[in-house]
Amino acid sequence: MTQLRVPITSLDHIQGDDNAIVTLVEYGDYECPHCAAAQPSLEQILAHFGNRLRLVYRHFPMVEVHPHAGAAAEAAEFAGAHGLFWQMHHAIFANQHRLNVPLLIALAANLKLSPIELRDALASGRFATKVREDFIGGVRSGVNGTPTFFVNGLRHDSPYGVATLSSAIDQAILGAAA
Repeated sequence: MTQLRVPITSLDHIQGDDNAIVTLVEYGDYECPHCAAAQPSLEQILAHFGNRLRLVYRHFPMVEVHPHAGAAAEAAEFAGAHGLFWQMHHAIFANQHRLNVPLLIALAANLKLSPIELRDALASGRFATKVREDFIGGVRSGVNGTPTFFVNGLRHDSPYGVATLSSAIDQAILGAAA
């Protein structure tokens, strides 16, 4: 089983309790239809497990097949620098079917973020290094497609639906209790 090679740090985007029994890491791509399809399942899983689970999102934009994924990841990082990562994250996935730079700028404006600052950040690549570091960390951890999940550091190689992810999380909870 492949292991997560890059430890979770304060630079990661984390949703949930820092003291959760289980950490679920997702490597995702904002233009990947499978990543978008996984989002409702993740919401159900987070609600079900409550403070026993925390979610970490890392970028893995596959720009060769998803030309807007890199800009979307940088826009999410821009929002994150203003404390609005998860709001932008959800907005991007909700609008994935029409993803492009003008949409990202509009989403930023909807979050009361400066469209000009986002445009300048995208043009300068201000957040490209963070996105690239996430991607390289994913490669080091054996990620070769999206979405890829790790449950307490071990790659989840089963489908990413509610039943299979919940089962893996239940197993990790039982393992932690043993």
